[in-house]
Amino acid sequence: MTSMNSRYAPEVRATLAQGWTLERLTPPSRLFGANGIRTGPDGRIYVAQVSGSQISAIDIHHGHIETISPKGGDIVAPDDLVFDAQGNIFATEITEGRVSILSPNGIAKVVCADLPCANPITIHQGRLFAGECRPDGRILELDLHGGAPRVILENVPLPNAMEVGPDGLLYFPVMGANEIWRVHPDGGAPEVVARNLGVPDAVKFDAEGYIVSTQVASGQVLRIDPRTGAQSVLANIAPGLDNLTFVGDRLFVSSISGQINEVLANGQVQSLVPDGLNWPLGLAVDPDGLLFVADGGFTYTLPSGGPLQPAGMLFTPGFPGYTRGVAAVGSSEYMVTTANGQVSLWSPAKQEHTVLADGFDQLYGIALTSRGTAVVAEKGRGRVLAVTAGNVETLLDGLAGPSGVAVSGDTILVAEEGAGRVIKVTGKGPQTVVDGLRSPQGILATGEHLYIVDVGSKELIQFNLTTGTRHSIATQLPVGAPPGVTPKFLGPIGVLSGPMGPFADIAEGLNGELYISADAEGSVLKLQPGLPTH
Repeated sequence: MTSMNSRYAPEVRATLAQGWTLERLTPPSRLFGANGIRTGPDGRIYVAQVSGSQISAIDIHHGHIETISPKGGDIVAPDDLVFDAQGNIFATEITEGRVSILSPNGIAKVVCADLPCANPITIHQGRLFAGECRPDGRILELDLHGGAPRVILENVPLPNAMEVGPDGLLYFPVMGANEIWRVHPDGGAPEVVARNLGVPDAVKFDAEGYIVSTQVASGQVLRIDPRTGAQSVLANIAPGLDNLTFVGDRLFVSSISGQINEVLANGQVQSLVPDGLNWPLGLAVDPDGLLFVADGGFTYTLPSGGPLQPAGMLFTPGFPGYTRGVAAVGSSEYMVTTANGQVSLWSPAKQEHTVLADGFDQLYGIALTSRGTAVVAEKGRGRVLAVTAGNVETLLDGLAGPSGVAVSGDTILVAEEGAGRVIKVTGKGPQTVVDGLRSPQGILATGEHLYIVDVGSKELIQFNLTTGTRHSIATQLPVGAPPGVTPKFLGPIGVLSGPMGPFADIAEGLNGELYISADAEGSVLKLQPGLPTH
């Protein structure tokens, strides 16, 4: 277990080449998002973090965060968690479709391995209940001794974080129906408790027996009478709320993006953990100089000198889906690649997108040619593709993990992450441009220079395409995994997302500044070029 105030353990300052400067445009994130939260027997708040494969504990008095199950550990993509009387943590691992138990001494083992989209979990009187957050989800009672689970309810459209109420019934939000239901733990017909909500994704109970429920789409925290369904608003926070927990009579609410807030009696909120980025991933600068930041289920714009501004997220109208790669096609219009395997044209302002091509396996970087053709990297099938509306052409295949792409005049460049090189697309196959890299991801071609974000060496490399000279612009960058950590592969989340791989991208501003996705610490970096290198 480690204790820190930043999620990136090394906290080493980057070393820059002479004349270059580095600025963090957003502060480092303290968590890898914040999903299920639960009050532990020690009074701390325990936080499941899907994108970071991590469980952390937060001291509500001082804000200190301790890692309980680390990135790269046995627990993968935890989405919700609960404690038993012995202090064991039961965690749902949504991408793995399983539930594991983590003992107080840090030993983990699988309890149930056949729960697609395993998400909600709770314990009542020694009985363990879990559910599947999918369109035809199930609510089940799990056998603590490894026996087959017992199905309580089937065909539930996207059930989420649940709790047993004072009446002994099991209450759970049904996201697909925008309702809250209850059912007897022994089975039977479900009953609708509340309707016409803001897409509820968690249910807990306060000391007076009222439901308190987070609304992922509206961003409201509601208090609901379980007898009548009558609603009142405890707080308006922001879309993307995920879960809640009580510490005594104090109410804390998590958001998928990573913030945790305390809801005060007057409806105001007080920050416990400030908002942050899960990754970030793709970056792009539009013709007006506005920086776009893709962060998977969330996307943002970053005006000069201003904080992040929401551009769209999984539950806003017209959102194209979990967004990874991005290229600007005009003012506030973008071509994006999504983890759902689509290339789309997206206008956040109009809240609409058009799918240009579909059915791909792990799309990453995207760049546009002078004719507006999208060149994309399909990592899952080792291909580089040219995409226009209704037409897909394979430019290269058989590659080892293509990641970032860049266009320089008529030349298409690709970061082949698995081969440790950058290649040029030719009619005769790939031609090596730069080799000897460890794990290149984001690349940028501008003028005679090619910039490469190598997450393996944690380095920004400048390569002269004319002379072939190579220089290190920055080292010890907070990109990729922390030293000594091998992250586990994050698979798909049902209908919400395909595999969620990292992507440290790079983009150029209108004045030659460089932006980098510092995905290890959850920030956006700005590097200013200084004295020319030779």
